[in-house]
Formats: sequence, structure tokens, C-alpha cells
Amino acid sequence: MALASMTGFARSEGALGDTRWTWELKTVNGKGLDVRLRVPPGMDALEQPARERIAAALARGNCYGTLTVRREQTATTVQINETVLAAVIEAARTISERVDAAAPSIDGLLQIKGVVEVIEPAEDEAARAALARAILDDLGTAVGALVAARRAEGAALGEILAGRLDEIDRLRQAAEDTPARTTEAIRARLAEQVAKLMDASNAFDEGRLHQEAALLATRADIREELDRLAAHVAAARKLLGDGGAVGRRLDFLAQEFNREVNTLCSKSNDTSLTAIGLDLKVAVDQFREQIQNLE
Repeated sequence: MALASMTGFARSEGALGDTRWTWELKTVNGKGLDVRLRVPPGMDALEQPARERIAAALARGNCYGTLTVRREQTATTVQINETVLAAVIEAARTISERVDAAAPSIDGLLQIKGVVEVIEPAEDEAARAALARAILDDLGTAVGALVAARRAEGAALGEILAGRLDEIDRLRQAAEDTPARTTEAIRARLAEQVAKLMDASNAFDEGRLHQEAALLATRADIREELDRLAAHVAAARKLLGDGGAVGRRLDFLAQEFNREVNTLCSKSNDTSLTAIGLDLKVAVDQFREQIQNLE
């Protein structure tokens, strides 16, 4: 499977009869999958199936979807409600017999509520169902475009992450090869320190000093950290090669990278090895920053 970013945008438009619509989908980084939709009044029935279609295509990220629907002007029919008009005329006649008043004008009659009715074209159930299906089908187009955009960015992220892993592995190898961590170098450095202590005072127990020196040498050994870094690099490369929603697992590996590098720096007793360790910390931080964008 391909890698995918958690950020992306897609837009699609469709039409059926006198109705046009637009879907807009936007995703950003998130710990899990959170789908938030806005649909026009009267389209509430579309929200749940739309949410399910989006959730089936995405694994992580905050997704914001908006549906906009526009209806073209349709022909309306104006008709006179004969029953209401007759009742109004009869009432006017009755009133005119009691009081001296002018007969109602046509304008006055038309302004009375209920005399004139505006009839909108009726939309049957089949037409509404067909419109809902067309809108949801077009959502599928938008989701497909969104997935393609996320995968395109995911491919670019994959290349960046592979480069960061190469840098981490290069620095690991540099730490492996540094002369400061050879047994001879550690022995010579400790011997020099012990000699200085012995010159400073004759009260030191030479045997005890050698035991402490051996203990310090053991604590300064970074063999285990280097082996774990190599294993983590191999695991991360495999995840990138497998693809899919691997962002969380890579983030866990990045934490392990950071832990090993911190231990390496704390054990370092040489400036050259410390410099490599600090460069490793920078490379690991850059690796983890990019992972935050990965699904």
C-alpha cells in the first residue's frame, strides 16, 4: 500500500435536473479519524451515509466536509382560491349593507391572505431519492480525489523520511567507527585519569581504582545503543516500504530513536562522540516532525 499524508483537499461538482451541488473536503493532522460534515437544511439524511463513505477511505486525520446545494429558479403557478374569494366578497357585501362604505377593489381583494396561492412544483419521493443518490455518488468522486492528493503528498513524505533514516544510519555508523570508543582508546583515557589520581595522593587503593575503571568502561560502552539504532532503522525502512497507515508505528519508533540517542550522549566521554550524538538528535527530531504529517 502507498503512504498517505493526513493533509489534503478535494472539490467536486454535480447536477441533476434543476439542482446543482458542490462537495468540498479538507483534511488536516489528527490523532485519530474525526469526520465533521455540514449539509444544507433538508439534506440531513445524507449526513450518516456520507460520513460512512469518508470513514471507509481514511484511517487518520481531521476531515471537514461541506455540501452546498443550489436550485435553479423553477416555474411557479399562481391561482385564485375560489372558496376564499367567495367568502371575502360575501363578507364585503354583508358589511356594505350595514355601513356606508365603498366596494372593495381588486387590489384590495388580492392582498387578502389566502385569496391568491403560489403553487411550487411538487417533487415526488422518487425524484428526492435519485437526487440523494447522485449527491452521494459525487461524494465518492471527491473522496477519491482527496485520497489521491493525500497519497501524492505521502509519496513525497516517504522520500523525505527515507533521507532522514539514511542520515541517522550514517551518523550511527560514524559513532560506530569513531576512534574514541575503541577499547584501546577507553583504556588509555582511563589509565591517564587513574595515573593523575595516583600522583595526587598515595591513599588510593590501586586495586579498587582498577575495579572502578573497569566499571566506568562498561558504563561507557554504547554497543547496545548502536545495535538498537540499527534495528530501529531497519524496522522504519520496512514500514516505509510496506506503506499504508504506518504513522503511529513510525512515531513510536521515533521515540525509541530518541531514547537510544539520549543514552548514547549520556554515556559519551569524548567530544567527538558527543558531537555525533547531538547530530543524531537533530536528525531524529527532523524525522519525527515529518512523521506527524503521515497517516
